Amino acid sequence: MEKIKFAFGDGNGEDEFFVLEQTKINGATYILVTDSEEDDAECLILKETGVEEQTDKMYEIVEDDTELLAVSKVFEELLEDVSIEM
Repeated sequence: MEKIKFAFGDGNGEDEFFVLEQTKINGATYILVTDSEEDDAECLILKETGVEEQTDKMYEIVEDDTELLAVSKVFEELLEDVSIEM
């Protein structure tokens, strides 16, 4: 599992997450991340928001319920042994 570091947009700190999966839907890139490799870990679905020419990628947490449900179903299909609960 790849581990990546995220810097907060306001410049106040950073955090590390494990990337479980990445997918592209309707031209938008999404990643499923967790802060732990343990079972029953909490995860976030992030959507890439930056411009393609930027060297640093920018992501936002998906908060729209409809978008979150649709993307979580795609991740569940890609990761057969993972169940995402809201």
